[in-house]
Amino acid sequence: MQRASRLSRELTMLSTEPPPGISCWQSGARLDELRAQIIGAADTPYEKGIFNLEIVVPERYPFEPPKIRFLTPIYHPNIDSAGRICLDVLKLPPKGAWRPSLNISTLLTSIQLLMAEPNPDDPLMADISSEYKYNKQLFLLNAKEWTEKYANQQKRALEEKTNQSETKPNESVTQKRKGSTISKEEKKSRLDS
Repeated sequence: MQRASRLSRELTMLSTEPPPGISCWQSGARLDELRAQIIGAADTPYEKGIFNLEIVVPERYPFEPPKIRFLTPIYHPNIDSAGRICLDVLKLPPKGAWRPSLNISTLLTSIQLLMAEPNPDDPLMADISSEYKYNKQLFLLNAKEWTEKYANQQKRALEEKTNQSETKPNESVTQKRKGSTISKEEKKSRLDS
């Protein structure tokens, strides 16, 4: 009961007074499954990217932190390929810093700050961390590239619209990586060149 009333209050607060660049809402009918979006901050490689997150609220909330992961791929030393986030406030003490006084809004703001200021000394992705430490220009280039590829909603919507109009209904299509489609004629012309 305490969890449900607290979550309702938090969701109301997030919808009426959301932190800048952050939105959060209930996913479907279940109160313990939430979705969030974080807009990449200016002057970061994630600028103008829209990053989707999944939030699963445990039974013992607020005495246990929510499980939060990125659904949108992101090139970051503290976020792995499955979207898991290495951040102390998402873990219970003694290793973590979660306290029942923290809330979902605070967690999302902390994640937004982590995006702007990665912590290469506590990485989930060691290769990205060393790139961040020793070749920051390459890190910034890769992070911008991933943001453009995976988190740029306007570009993705335009590409999907273009792909739908280019694919003819009776034309045979074979599957290419990550769900995009390529026609046999296009494949053949690529092989011939």
